[in-house]
Amino acid sequence: MLRMRLRHVTIDCADPYGLATFWSRLTGWPISGIDQPGDDEVLVEAPDPVPGLLFVRVPEPRSAKNRVHLDWKPDGRSRNEEVERAVSLGATIHEDHRGPEDRGWVTLRDPEGNEFCIEQH
Repeated sequence: MLRMRLRHVTIDCADPYGLATFWSRLTGWPISGIDQPGDDEVLVEAPDPVPGLLFVRVPEPRSAKNRVHLDWKPDGRSRNEEVERAVSLGATIHEDHRGPEDRGWVTLRDPEGNEFCIEQH
């Protein structure tokens, strides 16, 4: 049977290395050893079989809401701890959907405004 495997999630951005650094710190995944500041493409390498995050320089700024975003589930921390950590790394809270009994999620924006969610642990 022929099939495909997702290799990367690609994110357009103004500063690939800077944004990859944020995501590397957030996820704990390393930046590829061949990538350097100023590169037009920078890869954050995920553990197999998870797809990596590829940041690609584009000339135009982000202009609208993301059509696709990433949902994250903390591992070893609570959702609230992970939200606080993300904010300390440079994310901003966009929408807070936390509810009673530790339900819900928080939508954040990375340093270039790309939205992502952190769900309950």
